[in-house]
Amino acid sequence: MANHNLSEICCYYCTEMDDIFSRLLSLTSCITRRAIEFIEDIVLRDVIRLLRDSEINSSCKQPTIGTCTGKQNLALEYASSSRDCNCSTSLGFLDRDAIYLEDLSFINSGSEIVNRNYSRGVHFVFKGLTLPISFFEFAWRSAIETWRCIGYHKGCVHARVQSIVSRVLRTLNGSSDDIGWLQASPEMAPVEDGSARFLELLQETRNGVHKLPDSFVYLLIPGLFSNHGPLYFVSTKRFFSKMGLACHIAKIHSEASVEHNAWELKQYIEELYWGSGKRVMLLGHSKGGVDAAAALSIYSQELRDKVAGLALVQSPYGGTPIASDILREGQVADKETRRIMEFLICKLIKGDIRALEDLTYEKRKEFIRKHKLPDNIPLISFHSEASVAPGVLATMSHIAHAELPWLPRVLNEDADDDAIFAARKVPVIVPVSAAMAITALHLQLRYGEKSDGLVTCRDAEVPGSVVVKPDKKLDHSWMVYSSWKKEPTEPDACEMCEALLTMLVELGKRASK
Repeated sequence: MANHNLSEICCYYCTEMDDIFSRLLSLTSCITRRAIEFIEDIVLRDVIRLLRDSEINSSCKQPTIGTCTGKQNLALEYASSSRDCNCSTSLGFLDRDAIYLEDLSFINSGSEIVNRNYSRGVHFVFKGLTLPISFFEFAWRSAIETWRCIGYHKGCVHARVQSIVSRVLRTLNGSSDDIGWLQASPEMAPVEDGSARFLELLQETRNGVHKLPDSFVYLLIPGLFSNHGPLYFVSTKRFFSKMGLACHIAKIHSEASVEHNAWELKQYIEELYWGSGKRVMLLGHSKGGVDAAAALSIYSQELRDKVAGLALVQSPYGGTPIASDILREGQVADKETRRIMEFLICKLIKGDIRALEDLTYEKRKEFIRKHKLPDNIPLISFHSEASVAPGVLATMSHIAHAELPWLPRVLNEDADDDAIFAARKVPVIVPVSAAMAITALHLQLRYGEKSDGLVTCRDAEVPGSVVVKPDKKLDHSWMVYSSWKKEPTEPDACEMCEALLTMLVELGKRASK
């Protein structure tokens, strides 16, 4: 299993590295494209500036030409005045004046061309001198941006690697720091061992001595997914009814949250109390015990005089590593695992994901520290250890009956309808004990904790309760589903439930004295 987890981690890390390299390649192409665009912008800016400067120089030369033309006109006026004033001047003198004016016009035109070419030359020389500076500026900015990008992506890679390492360590650590937190908390009340007295009462029950009084109403509270097991607590209820005791199985939605079921149990208990006038004895299995304890904690004032005692059978009062390891945030593939469980619980069996989430250590710590159990109600904590022997893999549990009306009639014509209906029932058996043995072995190898397959022994002990440990190995489903092959020399689940409730009655009498 460890090699399998390691291979998954390596595959996940390789995927992350491929993602990092692809991002670096995208960064390189982005920098190259930006550099090309920057060079193109510089060239285009110089061309536009050159054209603008040429237009400005051309507009500035127009006044110069006008000035020169004014000089020519002045010269012409001078020549005309001279000709008017001196009429006797010869024709040769006038020719020399005309030649002078032509030379003056040629000189002015040449001066204009020289000035224009000089301005353009100076502009190109200046551009040639500033080009290395522009290139240096571009190189400097590119280096800075590249360094910033490298630093940013380096920080992202470092944070990503730290996140992966943290997830891996959190996954490997699991629930090691949470199992048994109730015993480690100094504010929690100590427990009392009542295993010896329980074994005495169990032996008396097997010998035919039944001490359960009919002055109470006995309410059996099923656990998680019990709505999908039609025979959940059925044999125990039938066993109590044969003794003339008022026994009921709480009809609650087992896949609902703890607080929701606590409210439903409060309503159920009040109905039984006001209908019979008798106080109610509670026996909750698995999550049913947690729901019952939540009802007593939240509605302690309303139920104080209506409940005579509570027996928690294999209940994860402190939490369970199975639920915590599945729904723990911050571990590898936590979101994917949660989506799978939400599909199974919410979509497939129409339940509430909080039914499983409320059994995690985080939620149980928050709830227990907020809601305390009342001190005047006797409590019993029953926990067991599942067997991991190879022979358990062949153990089958009888969980339901399948009705097959198409089976042929095997009885005679005089048989009544009930007999015919019973003959057409086929038992449904599943290897529940084999599954419990596998999970118990997993918890033992990973955490070194004894468990019934779902709940560790330390997490099932309620502070301030009397703890009962049976002398035989029982898995989590043994107390509610009968085994397909019964051992006549061994006690069954009905007798154990009777012994637990008898012991609970004794604790109530002792507390009232």
